[in-house]
Amino acid sequence: MSGGDGERQDEAVGAAALQAGHPEVAVVLPTYNERDNLEEVIRRVGVALHGVAWEVVVVDDDSPDETWKLAHEIAERDARVRCIRRIGRRGLAGACIEGMLSATAPVVAVMDADLQHDETLLPRMLERLKAGDADLVVASRFLEGSATDGLTAQRRAASGIANGLARIALGARLSDPMSGFFMLPRARVEAIAHRLSPQGFKILLDIIVSSRPRLRIAELPFVFRERIAGESKLDSVVMFEFLGLVLSKLVGGVVGVRFVLFGLVGMSGVVVHLATLRTMLAFDLPFDAGQTIATVTAMTTNFFLNNQLTYRDRRLGGWKALRGLLSFYLVCSVGVVANVGVAGVVHGYDQVWWVAGIAGAVVGAVWNYVASAAVTWRVR
Repeated sequence: MSGGDGERQDEAVGAAALQAGHPEVAVVLPTYNERDNLEEVIRRVGVALHGVAWEVVVVDDDSPDETWKLAHEIAERDARVRCIRRIGRRGLAGACIEGMLSATAPVVAVMDADLQHDETLLPRMLERLKAGDADLVVASRFLEGSATDGLTAQRRAASGIANGLARIALGARLSDPMSGFFMLPRARVEAIAHRLSPQGFKILLDIIVSSRPRLRIAELPFVFRERIAGESKLDSVVMFEFLGLVLSKLVGGVVGVRFVLFGLVGMSGVVVHLATLRTMLAFDLPFDAGQTIATVTAMTTNFFLNNQLTYRDRRLGGWKALRGLLSFYLVCSVGVVANVGVAGVVHGYDQVWWVAGIAGAVVGAVWNYVASAAVTWRVR
């Protein structure tokens, strides 16, 4: 039998299994501009899971290279493949959550579509789950027997720092809590879905921290391969988002990740404000003029930082960025009024200046966050 005949027979067997409603494992592939890798990674998954009824869920964030279109074409030939095309929303964590929740198989695996993850590990991961001694199987880049050929020195250092922070701050006791390659029962995801943040890149850590009781975790070493085509989506912003996730989980998830990021940017704005005011006063400008310049400068830097970091999935560009900046000025101006008004009322009530100051700052920050999300970075 030729290789092509064998592949067509496998497709027919797999399609029949799916029609019978019996996929055993779903492999979720979150994608953004992975057209050059998609067909090959699906082929490799099929080879690795030969003899297992599988399905692949491609979750594409409306890729400009039309990865979603290729996914649909593949799905037309193979009933085991389907595609979710997300319009108006982006982010690896959110894509993973949607993919896992949409799966029909009782077991879900998440892996990258860039061919850096070793798909031959999938059967071993499934075996560990079937053995019943683990609720989650993680492919680790840092266990003995692993290799990180596909990590640059910068990404290796960043992963090491993030892993250490996750273990210390959140008690995530495994060698690679930043891994993007893992497998667990779909029911475990469904049980914590409402507690997971769709923002950011590191969904595994969120799953581990959000699960109660704690998951029994097994780790398997693997070789993190070099990327063949396309470009990495990870950059320095990921560390900022990761810090927001850690801080959010430290307070029990009461405050969302995006609000934490918005608050961190706001704190940087205070530094910018004070530095600008001090500079203006050094040039003998009147205090009121210096305060005005400092306020506008801080709001401007806050807008661009939030546009780049907090709302990277809704990032504004061109004329939309200019309109967004103007709307952000308006939102923050109302926030200043709310801040001063609430602080004045609280101070008049109990005369404790710092309580009044905090109350005003909190109200102003909440207003700025809610209003800017609804006006400046609203989903279009």
